Amino acid sequence: MQYFVRLTALFLLSLAAVGCNTVEGVGQDVEEVGEEIEDASTY
Repeated sequence: MQYFVRLTALFLLSLAAVGCNTVEGVGQDVEEVGEEIEDASTY
């Protein structure tokens, strides 16, 4: 079970690293998530 959890975490981190090639990309992703949360919280 612990092996599966570690493998899954490694896979998810790999996807995040590929999806956000640069620090700027990470900042844009975080900003977009924040905007989506803000939009969802205001009716």
